[in-house]
Amino acid sequence: MTNSIDTPSRYRMPTVFGPSPGPRQGPNGERFDLSDTPRTIASISFLTDEAELRKLLPPNCELDGEPIVTVEHVTLTELEWLAGRGYSLLSVSYPVRYRGASESVRGSFMPVLWENRCEPILTGREELGFSKLYCELPEPRILQGTRLHTAVWEGHEFIRMAFSDLVVGAPPNSPESDGILHHRYIPSLRQVGESAVDEMVLSPQVSSAKPRYTSFVSGIGEVKFIRSTWEELPTMFHIVNALESLPVLSPRFSYIAEVRGATDLSEQRVLG
Repeated sequence: MTNSIDTPSRYRMPTVFGPSPGPRQGPNGERFDLSDTPRTIASISFLTDEAELRKLLPPNCELDGEPIVTVEHVTLTELEWLAGRGYSLLSVSYPVRYRGASESVRGSFMPVLWENRCEPILTGREELGFSKLYCELPEPRILQGTRLHTAVWEGHEFIRMAFSDLVVGAPPNSPESDGILHHRYIPSLRQVGESAVDEMVLSPQVSSAKPRYTSFVSGIGEVKFIRSTWEELPTMFHIVNALESLPVLSPRFSYIAEVRGATDLSEQRVLG
């Protein structure tokens, strides 16, 4: 086998060992079937100050509708690409409209996504352009009807999500959306402050991956970003503190759902 990278196979560093297995490419080059993959989603939304949220917009984007921030904790299990293992993630998003040189799309912009496993972080940053970071995402603590999720780094808790008064309900109608937007940025090695890649990318809506709900409860949700020092979060304190600065003006929809069905995000594309 040569070291050429001009084949349809997916490669990541280190490339000399051949194509890289991952969520979009199995050990023999096959794609995985995620149509029945189980997920648990714990979601909290709140209305914030429009002027403050505008400070966290990527290039060529504007807020689309009310300034509503959504924080979601998701646990994935039975993943074929991890040989049956799973992991958890915690994301932040808000609605934007992208107006580029050749197209305009609407969707949720995801400025940051924490995960508790190295492999999805590497594949998602390099192959897809997700702004992924690492942290610990412990199992939720459930006591007397209250469910608590936390995000932790080196013993320091920096996000807390609490759910209470949960009752069985029906999932809300999904808002009109083209998908999830991300700002893909890779710094240049030639000059500090310059980029090698700076573009907006889209995880488009895929009808075949529409989630199938197996349970759904909604109730009261509270999320708290905990202001942190450089000593507590040496590489992430600026992110957490920017999110902590967003005021919670009023709570919106909060729920916990069990769903099945996902996509491997092979449809990911750069926006024009």
